[in-house]
Formats: sequence, C-alpha cells, structure tokens
Amino acid sequence: MHIPKVLLVNDDAASLMALESVLLAAAEASQYALITATSGQEALRQVLKHEFAVILLDVNMPGMDGFETADAIHSRERSSAVPIIFITAHHADEMHRLEGYRKGAADYLFTPVIAQVLQTKVAVFVELTKRNLELQAKTDELSRLNQDLRVQRLQDLERINGELQQEVAVRKTAEERAHALSIRDPLTNLVNRRSLIQQLEHAVATADRGKSEFALLFLDLDKFKSINDTLGHEVGDELLRQVAARLLAAVRVSDVVARLGGDEFVVLLAGAGAATNAARVARKIEQAHHHPFDINGHRVHTSTSIGIGLYPQDAGNAAQLMKNADTAMYHAKQNRRGSIEFFREELNAREIERARWVSELQLALAGAELELHYQPRACLPDGALCGVEALLHWRHPQHGLLAAGVFLPFITERELLAQVCEWSIGAACAKFGQWHAAGLNLAGLSISVELAAPALCAELAARVLAHLRTCALDPDWLELSIPESLLVGAGDVGPVLRELKDAGVRLAVDNFGSAGTSLATLRNLSLDLLKIDAAFVAQSGADGGADMLAAITHLGRALGMRVLAKGVHRADQLSVLTALGCDQYQGELLSAPLQADGMLALLQAHHNLQGPTSN
Repeated sequence: MHIPKVLLVNDDAASLMALESVLLAAAEASQYALITATSGQEALRQVLKHEFAVILLDVNMPGMDGFETADAIHSRERSSAVPIIFITAHHADEMHRLEGYRKGAADYLFTPVIAQVLQTKVAVFVELTKRNLELQAKTDELSRLNQDLRVQRLQDLERINGELQQEVAVRKTAEERAHALSIRDPLTNLVNRRSLIQQLEHAVATADRGKSEFALLFLDLDKFKSINDTLGHEVGDELLRQVAARLLAAVRVSDVVARLGGDEFVVLLAGAGAATNAARVARKIEQAHHHPFDINGHRVHTSTSIGIGLYPQDAGNAAQLMKNADTAMYHAKQNRRGSIEFFREELNAREIERARWVSELQLALAGAELELHYQPRACLPDGALCGVEALLHWRHPQHGLLAAGVFLPFITERELLAQVCEWSIGAACAKFGQWHAAGLNLAGLSISVELAAPALCAELAARVLAHLRTCALDPDWLELSIPESLLVGAGDVGPVLRELKDAGVRLAVDNFGSAGTSLATLRNLSLDLLKIDAAFVAQSGADGGADMLAAITHLGRALGMRVLAKGVHRADQLSVLTALGCDQYQGELLSAPLQADGMLALLQAHHNLQGPTSN
C-alpha cells in the first residue's frame, strides 16, 4: 500500500528546516513521507508527480505566492481536493485569513507554530488518506475476487462487503467529526472563529442584497484571568461552558453564538430593528450574569462587558465591523465592568489615544520617567506620624508631572500594569530601606503601595518578599493597599493574601464604600486596615454624612480592622472623624504628597521627636 505524502512549501531555508524538523519527528510514528519545496513553481512540479494527503504552504513567497500556488493546485482536477494549510509569519490579520479561506484553505496558521498543534493537524489528514487508500485497496481486491470467485464464494463476498460497509461508516463518522472540529469550539461546542467569519461574510452579503441590517455583539468576561489564576483552569473551563449555555439561552435559535478564544464571545443578530434588538439581547445577557456560577463548590461572580456594532451603519465590511464592535467592548469595560456600549466613530479616536498612552508608558518604564511621591498619614487623636503612602507619578516629557489617576485608566494591558505595579513596590521598598539605613526612627511606621488587578496573582507573595529581602526590611513595614473594586467578583484571592499576611505584610482595603464588597469577603480576608473613600469624608458636613462615616467606622471595628479616612482637607472633617473614633487620617490638612526629599525632612522631624531607633 502507498504511504501518504505530505508536501511542505517554504522559500525561507530556516523556516523550512524548522518546520521540517517538527514534522519529521512525527512522520515515522504517523507513517507518512515528507516532501519539501522552496517555491510555488517547485510545489506545482511535485503535485504533478505525487498525490498528497495535505500541503503546508507558506503565504509570503517571491514570484508565485501561496495564494497563487493554491489556485494553481486546485485548478487541476487531480489535485482539486487536496487540503491546504497556510503557514505564515506575515499577514496576521482577518482580511488575509479570509483570503486564505477563499482560496480553499483547510486552516490558516501563524508562526511560531506550536509543534504539537501542527503535528496533530497533519496527522488528521494523513489518517484520512490512509483510510481512503485502505478502502481503495479493498475495493480493488473485491473487483479481482469478483472475476474469479463462483457461487460457493458468495457468502465470503457478503462478509467482505459487510466489513467494507462498516469501514465506510467509520470513515464517514471520522470525516463528520473532523468537519465538526473545524467549525466548532471543542470546549463550549459553540461556533468557532473560522465558522463565524464565514457566517459574518454571508450576513454582510445578504444585508447588501436585501438592503437590510444586522447587529454584532462582542463580549468579554470581566476578571476571567483572575478567576482562572486563583481557582484553576478546571474552574475557568467550566465557567466558559456555563457562560456559553447562558448566552444560548438569551438568544433565538436563528442567532449565531461563537467563541473566539479565551474569554471572548460574539453574538450575531440578524433581522429588522438591529439596534433595538441588540440592546434588548445585551441587557438580557447582562442580567443573566448577575447570578453567580456554581462550580466545584465555588460561587463564582463575573460580569460581561458588551460592545455592539451595527451593519451597515458602523462598517462597510465584516472585518471592520468585528474591529469596531471590539473597540466598543473595550470602552464598555473601561467605563464600568458589566456595561454595554454601542460603537460610535469617536471611539476610534479614543482607541488611538489609548494606544499612545500605552506606548509612552512602556517608554517611561524603560526611561526612568516614573517616580513616587509620598503622603504621610497620622494617628488620631494625638496626630503622631504613623505611615506613608507611596503615590505613583509620571514625569511626562510633554505633559509634565502626572498623577497615576490621569494615565492608568487608559492602560488595560495586564502585563504592562503588572510591570508598573512591580516597579512601584520595588521603588517604595528601596526608598524606605534607604531611610531606615540612614538611621531614622521608623518604628511603628509603614509604607503603603496600591496594587493593580494583574498583581493579584499566585506569584505576588514571592515577588513582594524578594523586594523586602533585597532592601533589608521587615515585612510589617510594608502595607499593600487593595482597591475595593478588585475584591468584587475577583474569585478566590484568599490564598494569595493569606500567604502575604502569614509572612507579616500588612493588608488594607482601599476606597472602601466605592464598589460594594460583601461583608463575608472582608471577614474571610482578615485585612488589617479599612480606608474610607474620600467621597464619604467630603460629605461629612452634609445631612447623614457623619452617620455614614460612623457606620463605616463601626463596621471596620466589627471586622477587626483599624480605620483610616482619606481626603481629609478641613479641620471640621478631622473633628468629626476624631469624635467618631477613627484611628488614622490622610489628606491635604496633614500634608500634600511630597517628593522624596520633602518626605525625608518630615521623617527627620519625626525622628528628632521620637529619638533614634534602639538597637
């Protein structure tokens, strides 16, 4: 029997060698022969000589590129059905991917290619070819037997024919499974990206012919990575399956629900009244996510940010509609988690602005443009200095000194946020270590650094303790301040925070009252300090303002936490807080944020009052 053949076409010698080594490692196990070509013309010559199970074709080649080569191969009757997988390091966009599928591609991969994925895809087509060869061989054998056998062999022929029919059924099942895998997401069984693109192109063509419209909803789960990191991939996968089920329940049977990958989903809504229908379905999906997901004993809370694009109002083609709906989703996530945003042209301008901030912040990290300012806080009622908060600033070359609240809202790239947070922790520890090494009495003081969402990962404790060791600081001199918004629906962050607390690091919940954290969450986390949001302090003189401060203060005490009030700017605010028994305060009344030299002078004054550190 013939051995199936695989053709690998790539004009770049290094890429050809790399891909060849990956495939040769699997060729012996899968029993196929690998043939290579370095150009489209050579590939056509090989197609004239051999029949191939699959062709792996580079897109970007001089002379005859991959798309032209694919056209030429499929134009011949003998090779018209040969599956082609495009492999490219270029053209990593939806338009070129669509072009590949129009040329009859079975798949479209980008380098660097994951070896196991490539080997598996090739193995599927090789196995199908083997089955075809086996069936052909058996069919030929049956033909020869029919020429020689007589009536007494009829029973044997019937048995062989039954086996052949069974083999055909197995092959058909395998082909149907391969087809299902090519259009369905294996985790959720929703339509996959490839099939969605095809259906989206069809929807565009139908709308153009009938002068009709449709809507595209782009969805992203909020805090999914945090849930995945803290509860594990098994819980994350089950969450995606349950989300898919709720999405299907929220739409009509005729609507298309797809998973693009990760935690991104798309809903395609056809029919009249696209805008009204899209808003209704989006609200229905939003409401479906208000209920927690029960997964392996965990009650997982998440929400969905939804961007909506309308065709033809918002785009002239499928790729642009996808991009614009994605842009709207991003701004929905920026405005408020779990919100809905329709695309409008000004969002593109805002996206360009966001990309500029990201690029410039990456340069700022490398170019030492970031710096920390320090705001002291004092105990009540005596007013003694009891801590310092490190506040991130950026000395921007064009815009001057920027506080973190000016530029961080533009940044959603988790890796960049994590790098900025890591820098802040390291810089704060280093500065506090310098002050301690200078002989200042820092007893009873701590330095507080605010965490960003990506920092709440399993490796946080190890990284923080490494900074403390490097700076020769005791863990209880560092306080990590966690914005309340990060504790809402963030999954089980308890193990990470308990590891830090067990090591001696102080933990605080920041801006309390701004995000609605459950009391059970606060009780279970056993935090050290509750920081009252400055908005409540600002309302201390209004009707009910003092009562609200009193309630939060008593709540903090009931949960075993000390209470700090932020944003104290006036003496009357301080008087109210003192009367309520608040433990600490921070704000312009005590001191504005200071540069390092100004904070050092304040600490030296504190040192002179307290006396040197005892050894």
